[in-house]
Amino acid sequence: MLRFGIIGTSWITDSYIEGALDSGLWQLTAIYSRTEERGLDFGKKYGVTNIYTDITAMAECDDIDAVYIASPNYLHVKHCEEFLKNKKHVICEKPLASHVSEVIELQKIAADNGVIFLEAIMFMHLPMKDQLADAMSKIGNISMAKFDFCQRSSKYDSYLAGNLPNIFNPAIEAGALMDLGVYCVYPALYFFGEPESVSIDVRMLESGVDGAGVVNFRYPDKLVSIPYSKLGQAAANTDIQGDYGTVYVESISRLANIDILYSNGVKEPVCGDEEKYKLMGYEAIDFYKYITQLDDPEVKKEYDVCSEMSVKVTAMLEKLRKLANIKFPSDNW
Repeated sequence: MLRFGIIGTSWITDSYIEGALDSGLWQLTAIYSRTEERGLDFGKKYGVTNIYTDITAMAECDDIDAVYIASPNYLHVKHCEEFLKNKKHVICEKPLASHVSEVIELQKIAADNGVIFLEAIMFMHLPMKDQLADAMSKIGNISMAKFDFCQRSSKYDSYLAGNLPNIFNPAIEAGALMDLGVYCVYPALYFFGEPESVSIDVRMLESGVDGAGVVNFRYPDKLVSIPYSKLGQAAANTDIQGDYGTVYVESISRLANIDILYSNGVKEPVCGDEEKYKLMGYEAIDFYKYITQLDDPEVKKEYDVCSEMSVKVTAMLEKLRKLANIKFPSDNW
């Protein structure tokens, strides 16, 4: 069993912790919080009293083998670098960074220090990914795909009331593309590769981030559309259209409730849904596997694919932001 610490005390952190503990491979031994009181309060449910209020002290400690980072986006690079340089394995919430050069540099630091560096993106670790690929192989040549993630933010009413929640704050390096669009860019690039051309239209908010957008990828033989939004709720969701039918995906982030709808009217169920902590548990299981079994060529290949995808997706998100002029304080363009 490996020991891990966490940075971030939101609901997503709870889900990761529950998934990691459920795997039986991990033990939670440390928590970072800006205040000791809040850290102790968060740790009560897990029986953890080892609280750090200093990132450097936590990175240098002997209490953990690895860390799960779920701090605000703009802190990801700083926090990842701190732990990687102290030879701690790191799994960091998506998006890893706003600039592809930063991801490449962090991967180099990880390699130089002999540790694993992984993006916490469910898509790459869910077994349903292979089930989706198999379903796609049954519908013939694919001419059109729509990867849709439109989910009204619980913070949108606060924004409309004149406040500035983190998710709508460019200083946090947030916005709809970075928060939701990333879930759609991942499968598009994973299944279809680099497009020959890219376009994007966005609904910009006065705060300076995108609240919604539509990305279009053009391939020689297919079109891929990516609608994403934090301002409204989708009802149509994801579908992939082929010569002989359509693969329907109710949730692209969870890869949940997938069916094949054949042209002759036959419906073939592919998979259902699982609880959020179980879905995030797959990330924790793979993280453990990469740490403990990287000498296995197949495991190394799998880890390398994850690393390559992190670079490709970050590069695409940065390209899309430039096209749409979604600019963060850290950008130099």
